[in-house]
Amino acid sequence: MSSAATTPRTYEVRTYGCQMNVHDSERLTGLLEEAGYAAAPAGEQADVVVFNTCAVRENADNRLYGNLGHLAPVKARHPGMQIAVGGCLAQKDRDTITTKAPWVDVVFGTHNIGSLPVLLERARVQEEAQVEILESLEVFPSTLPTRRESAYAAWVSVSVGCNNTCTFCIVPSLRGKEQDRRPGDILAEVRALVAEGVSEVTLLGQNVNAYGVEFGDRQAFSQLLRACGEVEGLERVRFTSPHPAEFTDDVIEAMAETPNVMPSLHMPLQSGSDKVLRDMRRSYRQAKYLGIIERVRAAMPDAAITTDIIVGFPGETEEDFEATLDVVRAARFAGAYTFQYSKRPGTPAAVLDDQVPRAVVQERYERLVEVVDAIAWEENKGLVGRQVELLVAEGEGRKDAATHRLSGRAPDNRLVHFTPAGASVDPADIRPGDVVTVEVTYAAPHHLVADGPLLAHRRTRSGDAWEARRSAPTPAGVTLGMPTVGVPAPLPDAPACG
Repeated sequence: MSSAATTPRTYEVRTYGCQMNVHDSERLTGLLEEAGYAAAPAGEQADVVVFNTCAVRENADNRLYGNLGHLAPVKARHPGMQIAVGGCLAQKDRDTITTKAPWVDVVFGTHNIGSLPVLLERARVQEEAQVEILESLEVFPSTLPTRRESAYAAWVSVSVGCNNTCTFCIVPSLRGKEQDRRPGDILAEVRALVAEGVSEVTLLGQNVNAYGVEFGDRQAFSQLLRACGEVEGLERVRFTSPHPAEFTDDVIEAMAETPNVMPSLHMPLQSGSDKVLRDMRRSYRQAKYLGIIERVRAAMPDAAITTDIIVGFPGETEEDFEATLDVVRAARFAGAYTFQYSKRPGTPAAVLDDQVPRAVVQERYERLVEVVDAIAWEENKGLVGRQVELLVAEGEGRKDAATHRLSGRAPDNRLVHFTPAGASVDPADIRPGDVVTVEVTYAAPHHLVADGPLLAHRRTRSGDAWEARRSAPTPAGVTLGMPTVGVPAPLPDAPACG
């Protein structure tokens, strides 16, 4: 950036995809702000627009080039504007982005997000596109500056990359083999976040429970969970996403015995058919998966378990699909992210024979959603009348403005919309990051409602941190390409890599 500039250049980061991308965007914003950029005010065109892309969906490239096309005339009207493309799609399509969209200034990959400010400056000075894609990490991303999007909850990466070879997933080839952070580094970050006011952390990895494989400790993840339990001021610990093949009993024991590890588990199933799981190269079978569910429920009867399911994988028969429905009925998931299989270019599954007709996939998908929602609704109805403690959330209730409710997350991660009033509670005093106790009065398939009076309200350091941040102008520099993704959203609207 020119030292002669009198006002900082502004930025906007547009994020698509999984939790890892959301967290990477926090680092991108931190890097840009450390380099002197400022978040673009709402409604104003940013000087620098960064796309943090996802390659999971079949049409991801069409979506990217469509968005880039919309920006071409905008850039033409704004001299000095720059466009950067990073993330998984940039790692995959490194050689084609600047050919298809020559107005792009910078292309960077998943392994060198720290290079963005330098690449932007180099592109500006040299007046030509800069493409830098590394094949492996030079520095672990968690050492980079980070601008957290939430004052009360935070992602903490324990690892990057993945050693699995699922035939439907392109992520391992784009993010590389698993690399683990040292426990001391992770815990130091957690303690620093708590000191800043964070009360909930989510441990994040492409295959989070494989943590420790790089330094040869098979119980490293359960030990990490227990260590988080000793961090004073840390009220809630979650993690995502584990892989059933490596989900061990020591993790279940650590979850059950560590008070601040929440009774919620997101564990991708993908399919209930042993044949399909084998074709997917998922190294577990139906019986193993259900056995894990049974042991989790035995240790934590109130645990809410969610999952990912893919419908219509190549070669899936009606019998295979019925096996998936059988697992759904047996597991009684609190919710499931359901997806129709679509070809991911560059994955082994994309070239398999026996692709399932689109109409058949759609019909099975609708049947699956019906069963999933019916079970989730039944499970939620069982909570009516129960008292729950909520961490008050920001931006999770889309209708809160109309209903005059607030929203929060229960320990099991269920979303609860509540009436912010009580005999001794001023609704204006309730802040995101605070904790309230409510009684559930109504259940829907995807949320709960508590319309009675508040039973308790506890002001917290997290609420103080949110209030302090609110006193500063709210930046509009980070936008999320998938509307249900947020920080600290429990799950994105994209399949987990596990």
